[in-house]
Amino acid sequence: MPPVDSLGAWLTACMGDAQVVGMTLHLVKLCVGCDSVEELTNWIAERRADRIRRGVSTDRIHRTRQSPKRAAELLDGGSIYWVIKGEVKVRETILELRAVTDDAGISHCDIVLSGDLVPVEPRRLRPFQGWRYLAAHEAPRDLASFGSGMRSLPPELARELSLLGLL
Repeated sequence: MPPVDSLGAWLTACMGDAQVVGMTLHLVKLCVGCDSVEELTNWIAERRADRIRRGVSTDRIHRTRQSPKRAAELLDGGSIYWVIKGEVKVRETILELRAVTDDAGISHCDIVLSGDLVPVEPRRLRPFQGWRYLAAHEAPRDLASFGSGMRSLPPELARELSLLGLL
């Protein structure tokens, strides 16, 4: 077996796509079209208000073309970590995965999200397409775990501290 650099990589090498019971898994996804956490927060609020006005479900949905194969792990406390302007900045809890078919007969997966954005330690990522799985032990920590002082840090300072390896 080739060398691996993480527990998640080792499990994948050993088990392939088999389900690993009891291990939380996350997704990392680019937040296309948003330049800041504030813009994403406003977009979520505007979409929710529009859905209330139209009298339809206010579930926060992110639709994807593919269904995650490791659904059980994602639903065991997983989140989507949103990449904004090249950095992971916030996460949002995954509540449910729904298989849906649109009006054109194309299958999709609706990822139902909490709508609550949790700031995390900034982490730079290069662009990628689709999503990437992220093992729980490799996920950026919530800023709240650093204490109240970290939550009040300006985003630029938090990013610089992260780049220096001080967060």
